[in-house]
Amino acid sequence: MSESLLGAINWNADGLIPVVAQEQKSGRVLMLAWMNREAMAATIREGYAIYWSRSRRRLWRKGEESGHIQRVREIRLDCDNDTLLLIVEQVGGIACHTGRESCFFQRLQDDRWVAVEPALKSPEEIYGKR
Repeated sequence: MSESLLGAINWNADGLIPVVAQEQKSGRVLMLAWMNREAMAATIREGYAIYWSRSRRRLWRKGEESGHIQRVREIRLDCDNDTLLLIVEQVGGIACHTGRESCFFQRLQDDRWVAVEPALKSPEEIYGKR
C-alpha cells in the first residue's frame, strides 16, 4: 500500500480518523468507529472492517467475538479528508453489541432517549454469560 494513500488522510491529533459503517443493501448507517493507519491498512489488505478500539487500546476486528463481521465493499473519503465511510455487508444483520441492527437505535422523544428498535439477539446470546 502506498504511503500517499494513507498520507492523503487528515488524521486527528491522536492519529485517528472517524469511520461511519453503512450497510450496502439498505443504506442504513450501522455504527461509528475509529481507525488508525494500521487498522486502515489491515482493512484494505484483508477486506474486512478492522477498527482501532480506543477503550481496549488495540486493533479490533469487527465481529471477532460476536461473529458479526463486516465485509468491506467500498471505502470512501469525505471532502475534507477527515472522515471515512465504509460500505459494508453486515454478516448476520447485527452491528451493535446490544444485538441490534444499528448502534443508532435510540431516538430523542420528549426530552429523553427512547429505544425505538428491538434487539434481534440478546448480548448473552451473542457473547455468552460474562
